[in-house]
Amino acid sequence: MKRISKSRLKIKKIKFLRFGRDFEPDQKIILRDYLAIERTRLANERTLLSYVRSSLYLLLGAIALYQLKEFANFEYLALVALIFCVIFFVIGVYRFTLLKRSLKKLYYNAEKQKDL
Repeated sequence: MKRISKSRLKIKKIKFLRFGRDFEPDQKIILRDYLAIERTRLANERTLLSYVRSSLYLLLGAIALYQLKEFANFEYLALVALIFCVIFFVIGVYRFTLLKRSLKKLYYNAEKQKDL
């Protein structure tokens, strides 16, 4: 049986993209790109607000279902709505901060290139 040494085996390291956050611009950023970054930032804030709105609606639904005393099974549905309310809020805040950091990194890298 032939032995294979470790040096002959080259394992290629796979670099996973994290939702397109590994983008590195290859050219200078111009005014159009700054405006696109600003548009993306505003869209990110709008998306956060929609996550918060959805979680608040789920919270209101959970409170309403919990207050129905005639139907005992609705308390479980209220608990499920409350859990989804928290999950929506956490996902929204996480995605907002993730994209905000990415945009800051892209913007500051562009400013460094501009100064050079």
